Amino acid sequence: QVQLVESGGGLVQPGGSLRLSCAASGIIFSICTMGWYRQAPGKQRELVAYITNDGTTNYTDSVKGRFTISRDNAKNTVYLQMNTLKPEDTAVYYCQTTAWTTRDYWGQGTQVTVSS
Repeated sequence: QVQLVESGGGLVQPGGSLRLSCAASGIIFSICTMGWYRQAPGKQRELVAYITNDGTTNYTDSVKGRFTISRDNAKNTVYLQMNTLKPEDTAVYYCQTTAWTTRDYWGQGTQVTVSS
């Protein structure tokens, strides 16, 4: 079955950095578009960034220039490097793919808290 396992969240001060990882299994990772979403308390889940199978990336405006999504097909892993973190980046971050099916697959989420 499809499994997405996120790691790398934590507590960081404003201006700090974190790198999230998402290890995928049960899919042909190299052909899948992979996404990172986040959900803050009381807010809807939003798309942060995605990366296609050919490496094309896209970011929501609020993270452009600060976050970088990348992938390592040899490790079936997608990353989200987050720099210059702000308190408004605080959220649970989720890894997502459709794996070329009609449904969404999600990881369990990893908490990112930006606070002094």
